[in-house]
Amino acid sequence: MNRKDEHLLLAKTQYKAKENDFDAVSFVHQSLVALSDDSIDLSTSIAGLSLDVPFYINAMTGGSEKTKIFNQQLAIVARETGLMMATGSVSAALKDPSVADSYTVIREENPNGLLLGNMGAGRTAEDAKKIVDLLQADGLQIHLNVPQELVMPEGEHDFEQWETNIRQSLELLEVPILVKEVGFGMAQETVQRLVELGVPAIDVSGRGGTSFTKIENSRRKRHELAYLDQWGQSTVVSLLEAQPFANDVTLLASGGIRDAFDIFKALSLGAHAVGISGTFLHTLMSDGIDATIQMVEDWKEQLRRLYLMTGRATTNEVQKNQLMITGAPREWCDLRGIDVRKLATR
Repeated sequence: MNRKDEHLLLAKTQYKAKENDFDAVSFVHQSLVALSDDSIDLSTSIAGLSLDVPFYINAMTGGSEKTKIFNQQLAIVARETGLMMATGSVSAALKDPSVADSYTVIREENPNGLLLGNMGAGRTAEDAKKIVDLLQADGLQIHLNVPQELVMPEGEHDFEQWETNIRQSLELLEVPILVKEVGFGMAQETVQRLVELGVPAIDVSGRGGTSFTKIENSRRKRHELAYLDQWGQSTVVSLLEAQPFANDVTLLASGGIRDAFDIFKALSLGAHAVGISGTFLHTLMSDGIDATIQMVEDWKEQLRRLYLMTGRATTNEVQKNQLMITGAPREWCDLRGIDVRKLATR
């Protein structure tokens, strides 16, 4: 079976909307609200890209005939709901041009929508330009996935050029570049280094959703690396780790997003927008395009109510919400010297 098809099948099979660290985030309720529904503005911006709502379809798939169908369907959802969409890694199309249409179909279905290409940090700046040109992309995601590569049977073990590739891509491309994890989260030191490289937007993409170590381990003849299934930091912890750099870079979040409330929590933790993969893929594969479109519209309405309930007219104001951080994220922050008490009284 094609590796991309295996990823798709395993992601669907292993999907489960389970408890995660977003359950350790709660809000301080304030009873007086001086807003009306007409005041609410869900829009946001990412490195110069303007989004009507603060969530988007994150990188998932591409590289085969089967994944072409799902990218086409996701593109229809994006077109009908106005969501930005990111492709899965386009590296497969660089290796084999015959599968390029599994990615270009997105632009064909949604010619005027915001589209991000995607490649691994092991790819060069020249590859980055080829991807942007191929997709007529509005921006590019460069993903970091060391644990996945090391568990993947055919994965890479040489990461020496990653920083150089990121820096040179930033210099060569005229469209915004977002650097993202693939579900293992980020620590403060990683965020700092990316800021030093000049990256304008960072998706901390934490543990809690699709586990690519679990997927790749399932593809091995012996599942000897199962102890890495839950490697990394959660999205909540990663956003808390990134707090010191919130004024230096645009923070994005993904990983373990189950519903509109999780989106709202991630925004309140400092994300400017939130990417969703697993929940969209599961709904699309289980219930179809129309049900996925309806879910997106429901989330928009729910977010409007959450903004209104907390007295926040804009996405930027949502980042001022008073938060109570408990459980495992609180324990992590205590050990790492991150003061979460200030979030409860800001």
